[in-house]
Amino acid sequence: MRKLLGLFALLICAPALAHGPTPIKVDESIVIAADPKAVWAVAGKFDGLANWHPDVQSVAAKGGDAAGAEREITLKKGGVLKEGLDEYDASAFKLAWRMSDPNLDALPVSSYTVTFTIEPASAGGSLVKWYGRLYRGDTSNEPPENLNDDAARTAMASYLRDGLQGLKKKVEGK
Repeated sequence: MRKLLGLFALLICAPALAHGPTPIKVDESIVIAADPKAVWAVAGKFDGLANWHPDVQSVAAKGGDAAGAEREITLKKGGVLKEGLDEYDASAFKLAWRMSDPNLDALPVSSYTVTFTIEPASAGGSLVKWYGRLYRGDTSNEPPENLNDDAARTAMASYLRDGLQGLKKKVEGK
């Protein structure tokens, strides 16, 4: 009977032991003292990230602003991020894209999708939201500290926050 109970316990617990990573959610936003159209004029081009994101050295893109467009972002700290555009809606001030090829040296994330939106802020100006869903760099059950959930969340939140601060500075001229 003991062996049977042990086998039963193993069968019940085994799925939990083989769980793996869960999606990580990162949401950042900022209010910019400008009309949404003015903010979109600066941030609304898939190939224009280097014009306002302080962590980005350059962007090489192909495909314009059509779904399926691709870009390679060279970061100032080193490394390249490869991304593909999923959605571009100028009338709604919205862009959505995903990582197409992980580079763990550039960002400790194995995959991500992000959405960037601009809407009127309740107190005037624009509310810019940049949010993403991602997976840590090492998707095994016991990732090293530099590729775990906390490292992925921290790195992505910092990247999004830096970008929003850079956009605010660029648009407001401060």
